[in-house]
Amino acid sequence: MRYVDIKSISELHDFFRYGKPLHPLISIVDLARVDRSHRIPGDVYRLNMYCISCKRITTGAFGYGRTTYDFSEGSLLFSAPNQVLAPDPDINVVEGWGLYIHPDFLNVNAKGRKLTLYSFFGYDASEALHISDAEKNILEDCIRHIEREISNNLDKHSHNLILSNIDLLLAYSSRFYDRQFLTRSKPGNDIVQRFDRLLTDHFNKETLIEEGLPDVKYFAEQLHLSPNYLADLLNKYTGKTTQEHIYLRLIDKAKSLLWSTDRSISEIAYELGFEHHSHFTKLFRNRTGLSPRDFRNHS
Repeated sequence: MRYVDIKSISELHDFFRYGKPLHPLISIVDLARVDRSHRIPGDVYRLNMYCISCKRITTGAFGYGRTTYDFSEGSLLFSAPNQVLAPDPDINVVEGWGLYIHPDFLNVNAKGRKLTLYSFFGYDASEALHISDAEKNILEDCIRHIEREISNNLDKHSHNLILSNIDLLLAYSSRFYDRQFLTRSKPGNDIVQRFDRLLTDHFNKETLIEEGLPDVKYFAEQLHLSPNYLADLLNKYTGKTTQEHIYLRLIDKAKSLLWSTDRSISEIAYELGFEHHSHFTKLFRNRTGLSPRDFRNHS
């Protein structure tokens, strides 16, 4: 396997054999016109840029990370800089567009940096946004506005106007993701239930001392999801983040030990996976308003 790093918009156009870019830091590409004939099977690519792509594929598959996905129905895919992409040389994109944004374009001011915080840039390809024709038309309208600004002679307003239209595109994408969470309520609730069982199983273990506190990444891996997607799904269905769920279950376990045992606060903290009991005491106080000792005395 050979890694090919694409570090600039100019290098991206050379790789696509797509002609010269109109702007050094941002480009919109008609994916049906990309030349894929020179790609070497087995090569994987790292793009040092943000990418939003909408595509419909009839043959071939698209690799993202270590997994292959079929996008024959048309999907919106987001990726952050340095994600590993592995397109099939035989892939046939019937229609679609890609918006490629170098980090330097966004990092120049607070408005641009804010756009990098959208959580779906950290989703896996299996968590792509599946859009209706009406939604697709809305997003393509944003793309046309961005393309118009890129194609015009740049002036002092250009950067801000392009950012505003990217912001609008991402805001619509966030709305459409909310719709997707709601229309897939049964799979979403199934994931919530599986997550709850994982939490229960983890805090029932006798090995918390060795394993320590679980983190968001651990549960996401167990559920075969990205941490960002799991966090957003839980927030949509429960109103709480993944970390909040972990802390709530931890506090419940701590309360049980404080009620039902004579173990010292230090022993309980150690059993729950804390290296220092002061960290446990601080977390417990923040979550309950009482120190562990005060909680035990008032129980």
